[in-house]
Amino acid sequence: MTRKPFPFTAIVGQESLKLALLVSAVDPSLGGVLAFGDRGTGKSTTVRALAALLPNMKVVEGCRFNCDPEAGEAQLCEECRKRSAGGKLKSRSVPLPVVDLPLGTTEDRIVGALDIERALLKGEKAFEPGLLARAHRGFLYIDEVNLLEDHLVDLLLDVAASGENLVEREGLSLRHPARFVLIGSGNPEEGELRPQLLDRFGLSVEVRTPDDLKTRIEIVKRRDAFERDPEAFSAKWKSREGKLRRQILKGREALSEVAVSDAMLESCAKLCMTLGTDGLRGELTMMRAARAAAALEGQKEVTLAHLKKLAVPALSHRLRRNPLDDSGSLARVERALEECFGHEG
Repeated sequence: MTRKPFPFTAIVGQESLKLALLVSAVDPSLGGVLAFGDRGTGKSTTVRALAALLPNMKVVEGCRFNCDPEAGEAQLCEECRKRSAGGKLKSRSVPLPVVDLPLGTTEDRIVGALDIERALLKGEKAFEPGLLARAHRGFLYIDEVNLLEDHLVDLLLDVAASGENLVEREGLSLRHPARFVLIGSGNPEEGELRPQLLDRFGLSVEVRTPDDLKTRIEIVKRRDAFERDPEAFSAKWKSREGKLRRQILKGREALSEVAVSDAMLESCAKLCMTLGTDGLRGELTMMRAARAAAALEGQKEVTLAHLKKLAVPALSHRLRRNPLDDSGSLARVERALEECFGHEG
């Protein structure tokens, strides 16, 4: 029996992580979320809670890669393209996948490899899908991402950026869609990610142990109530879960209609120039995240308030190290926001 996930709307605190996950749910192309911070702060609980909150997705019946039956031919795997030539694709409904990538996993396990059993028993070269195939259109969660081997992280980020997994090994040559929200978490005390890898994550948040007494008590009370009777606890939050689910779906539908003015783009660029971020990925991510936040709120246009809300998660992990400034990246972004915009918005 599958264990019922903790309700997303019942999670106390962790507002930055929840916001980052919600805007990524509205716009999965943002590039994923990196959550660094203390152990035992509910990072994986929050990710699984969001995935359970989202509605089931339709997949092509019999497809090994979770292909979308309503997608265009270019977004289907080779097998589904052949099926579609014979008429409308049959579909079924499945929960949104949340795939864990454990430490110590191999490249073959991630990308897929030759099906050894079929090769030995039938002499056939057949592809055994990996974790990337299972995660397509869902979430790929990597706990302790800072301890994952560099070449595996490079591989994952390349696939996440291209939306496609190309496998060429052991006489096999195959490609299949692999679009997912990449979620990484870890404890910075155990090692840092390389700057170029940090930059490839769309959003980054710091997750800290609450230092407020009432918050800590409420977290313990809710977790204890959930552990004792998951069904009753989940029922109590059902209406709020449904409301947030509808809000996310409306945000997805409205995303393309949300306007971003030249003044807001200028504000993005001004802030990034003040912080000295490399490249233009910072501006692009902040603009897209702000647009997703506006869509989530049912707004028709991005405002400075949206930009300020998403500036820290979009930019804090893209800053150059400054040996003359020992303040944290979060403080540097907040200081730059004050310098650029003061109390505007």
